[in-house]
Amino acid sequence: MLRVAVVGSGPSGCYAAQSLVQQDPEVRVDVLDRLPCPYGLVRYGVAPDHEKIKSLQNNLRTILEHDRVRFLGGVQAGPGGVPVARLREIYHAVVYCVGAATDRHLGIPGEDLPGSWSATQFVSWYSAHPDAVDAGFLRDARSAVVIGVGNVAVDVTRMLARGLAELSPTDMPQAALTTLAASRVTEIHMVGRRGPSQARFTTKELRELGTLPETDVTVDPAELALDPGYTDPSALPAPQRRNVEVLRGWSATPPSGAPRRIRLRFFLRPAELLAEQGHVGAVRFERTAPDGHGGVMGTGRFEDVEAQLVLRSVGYRGVPLEGLPFDPDRGTVPNLAGRVLREGVVTPGEYVAGWIKRGPTGVIGSNRPCAKETATSLLEDAPVLIHKDVPEDPLTALRAEGADPVEWTGWQSIEQAEAMLGASLGRNVVKLPDWQSLMTAAHGDAF
Repeated sequence: MLRVAVVGSGPSGCYAAQSLVQQDPEVRVDVLDRLPCPYGLVRYGVAPDHEKIKSLQNNLRTILEHDRVRFLGGVQAGPGGVPVARLREIYHAVVYCVGAATDRHLGIPGEDLPGSWSATQFVSWYSAHPDAVDAGFLRDARSAVVIGVGNVAVDVTRMLARGLAELSPTDMPQAALTTLAASRVTEIHMVGRRGPSQARFTTKELRELGTLPETDVTVDPAELALDPGYTDPSALPAPQRRNVEVLRGWSATPPSGAPRRIRLRFFLRPAELLAEQGHVGAVRFERTAPDGHGGVMGTGRFEDVEAQLVLRSVGYRGVPLEGLPFDPDRGTVPNLAGRVLREGVVTPGEYVAGWIKRGPTGVIGSNRPCAKETATSLLEDAPVLIHKDVPEDPLTALRAEGADPVEWTGWQSIEQAEAMLGASLGRNVVKLPDWQSLMTAAHGDAF
């Protein structure tokens, strides 16, 4: 019987487990996660007001409840936990689905000023990630700048403009809900260094900004006109063309005087974050222009935009996992069809899937074919892997390494505690926001 560990219980990890049990009637899979809760970015990255996308948890639940799949939360792979080399001794094969754990930086002066954060830090806070801290994101903030024009940028922009009525039905933790409901941010700038035809957001996400109550969305026609693709969108791919159509409509609609305003800005490249009394007070942008080759060039003209809160959303990057090779240029583990490569040579029994395999690209569904390719590679190697002696039950060996796994019943206890917490607050399910409350609930105690 082939025993496989999948490290990471987000979409790529769950899809890897699913592909393995579908293709092999004997294999048994342990899905390990550092957190006591499964689902990865579906639980901790999808915006709380996107209930349809969050419902993907139901599909992932079905995978983790398969009779040959076992969820083991609270198990750290690598430093401070079970060493990678020991995992390889406990299982016939290990599939690493650890995502891209850090944000890209802007690399500009003032980026580390108080009030400047990555969008991921903000998302983690309002999504109740147990590693998140309440950093006073909105304290004294009246104007916010979101740097980036992808879907994460749209998400955080939308959450900054949401009110209590729209956020209360979500599973957002109570402290974040209270803070966002009391926010005094009335001006939100979402800024891209290139033009509207090159923005990375999807049209569905973009349109949502126009449905927010008491919020105007404005676009400067002069900025839009700098983009040749905007001026003549006929040659654009359909998704970009639809984006341009939405932006064109907003640019032609005068603001209504609503209490909040979202300003979409283009052809502005962040050059410096400016301090005011030791805190970020403005962002200095350089005006850019198309360079004729799909990129932009600086013009030497600058504009300062007031902001007491700056959220950068310019992409993610994988980080090395001790014991595995790493390509620092791509931020991935070198691999061949999911097989880990060490100095160009396949390492039997070690595999990757998801962002750590291919880089932070694609949507949630992109992980399914990626994981299937890796699972297929692993099962092709199975006749060799199966000859290795491994413990009869890896759980005993994991505990011997100091791990205290949260099994599926522990996760169900967390779910029950979150339902009880929501009921006590007059809301629906409300997430437990910290390690202590999660682990207390996992062991069956009241929240």
